Amino acid sequence: MKSYVNWINGEHTVGSSKRLGKVFNPAIGEQIANILLSNSTDVDSAVMAAKKALPAWSALSPIRRARIMFKYNELLLKHTDELSELISIEHGKTIEDAKGDVTRGREVVEFACGIPHLLRGDFTEEVGTGIDAYSIRQPVGVCAGITPFNFPAMIPLWMFPLAITCGNTFILKPSERDPSCPLRLVELAKEAGVPDGVVNVVNGDKEAVDAILHHPDISAVSFVGSTPVASYIYSTAAESGKRVQALGGAKNHMVVMPDADMDQAAEALMGAGYGSAGQRCMAVSVAVAVGKNTADELIKNLVPRIQELKIGPGTDSDIEMGPVVTEQSYNRVKELIDKGVDEGAELIVDGRDFTMQGYENGYFLGGTLFDNVTEDMEIYKQEIFGPVLSVVRSPDYETAVDLVNRNEYGNGTAIFTKDGDAARDFSERVQIGMVGVNVPIPVPVAYHSFGGWKRSLFGDTHMHGMEGVRFYTRLKAITSRWPKSGVREGHSLNMPTME
Repeated sequence: MKSYVNWINGEHTVGSSKRLGKVFNPAIGEQIANILLSNSTDVDSAVMAAKKALPAWSALSPIRRARIMFKYNELLLKHTDELSELISIEHGKTIEDAKGDVTRGREVVEFACGIPHLLRGDFTEEVGTGIDAYSIRQPVGVCAGITPFNFPAMIPLWMFPLAITCGNTFILKPSERDPSCPLRLVELAKEAGVPDGVVNVVNGDKEAVDAILHHPDISAVSFVGSTPVASYIYSTAAESGKRVQALGGAKNHMVVMPDADMDQAAEALMGAGYGSAGQRCMAVSVAVAVGKNTADELIKNLVPRIQELKIGPGTDSDIEMGPVVTEQSYNRVKELIDKGVDEGAELIVDGRDFTMQGYENGYFLGGTLFDNVTEDMEIYKQEIFGPVLSVVRSPDYETAVDLVNRNEYGNGTAIFTKDGDAARDFSERVQIGMVGVNVPIPVPVAYHSFGGWKRSLFGDTHMHGMEGVRFYTRLKAITSRWPKSGVREGHSLNMPTME
């Protein structure tokens, strides 16, 4: 059986911890590997390696760091199939979905290749007599990233490539549920030319996380995960004097207007609601049908599509939806479906009893659809993180907007309509960080930035794009003067001005 250990100073490292976790293949429900669960000593070893590598790496010119990223991008493209298979085996998502995981992460690497331009400062000549002013951006130091199970390639690639091209060094703590892809990512980074110690991996659970949050030599922490953990990460790391960006949970609504193309809206909801078995922070879990007949028409289009979903192990080429990631996730989703029935929601399609011959022990659920869901129900309030879509009936557009804005989360939302005025008004008024107009999963491209509002984001900056560059650098303003030699001007105790 495989055993996953840490990656410190450019090599696989066992470390001092004796605790082990289990890695499962969710399609068969069986353990396929062990994983080291690091302690504070292991984290300290990674930080020391990163700290040692920092001076030489940060002194390297941005263009030379960019050249390494160009090489890294080539290697990621070359190894996409390999990385996708690793993801599918441990996470359960389909191979094609896993390829999208890798590709969206690789787009941030492509963005990072432009770091010489992205780090360019400002210069103003003669702000005062003989005085020039300019600003530069410098690395913050040793950074850390704590990433979730649902995107084992994309989210690590949102973090460390941009962090290190900005001149920092990095500690990655990936999910212990699917660790093989993140480890392979850093192996490829070394092959691309990233020096030893610049990127390190510590596997583990809360013990490793807490060691990162309290370590005095870590300057910045990035996190993606649930809202309770994001809140904990933010408050704990900030109290330790670190800068923090912590992205939390979501409850994403898609508003379907009466004039929308119902066939297109149904197709969009299938991908957004059931892709990756609903295990995406940008998954649409609530369809808000506006108007008397919209919900009926939408459901009529959805039901046959849900019933015909091709479900099975993600490594099979013709599969559309794989299992959820763990037995705990499987049981939690089933319990929430039970709760929805108990609370009076109308269960239109029931995915609880799905079974597949030869994979009876896998964590498979069929697509589930509820109608007449209301705000007070648990299936509406909780982030289910499973293949469950709820239809909420809204009498009019204003009620739909109010519903979206009342929700505690503010990650993503979408509107489907042919009315440009409604789309523009929705985009302006909705209190959500990422908005799609006839786009169900509005994940920004790499040169824009990803992040929600309200309890979906703790911290001031979003991820990747220019927000990411600003997070991983500090602004320094320099005012310089070169007076003529031998000229005495006397001293002044007054506040200096540029007059």
